[in-house]
Amino acid sequence: MKALLQRVSRAKVTVDGAVIGEIDAGLLVFLGVDKADNEMIAEKLLAKVLSYRIFADDIGKMNLGLKQTSGGLLVISQFTLSAETHKGLRPGFSSAAEPVKGELLYNHFLTCARNSHSQVACGQFGANMQVELINDGPVTFLLESK
Repeated sequence: MKALLQRVSRAKVTVDGAVIGEIDAGLLVFLGVDKADNEMIAEKLLAKVLSYRIFADDIGKMNLGLKQTSGGLLVISQFTLSAETHKGLRPGFSSAAEPVKGELLYNHFLTCARNSHSQVACGQFGANMQVELINDGPVTFLLESK
């Protein structure tokens, strides 16, 4: 499982012209699910996402996690994060989870997030989404469960 974190001033996701998820300051997370992933991996990755210290403390150092800042969390499914890109000029997706499994684990990640954090918004699994964001910093990190 992969989570691409972007610290944002604000972010929103739109499907068919309607905003379906929106946050102010916090984290935008693009989530990719691999074939070998399971619920335990999703839970461990979520714990890391919520605690990953990428927000500034009182002296400007990255020492605070999302939980400490009470910022928003916007989670977007993105199977292209599971792409194999090490050779050739076309991505391969043989390591990505099948859609049914991917959606189950994405929903499990969201359920756990909502049980652990007060401000959680999301995209729509498998939909054509337009994501708008203001990356704060810019600050972007890729977390992998491997």
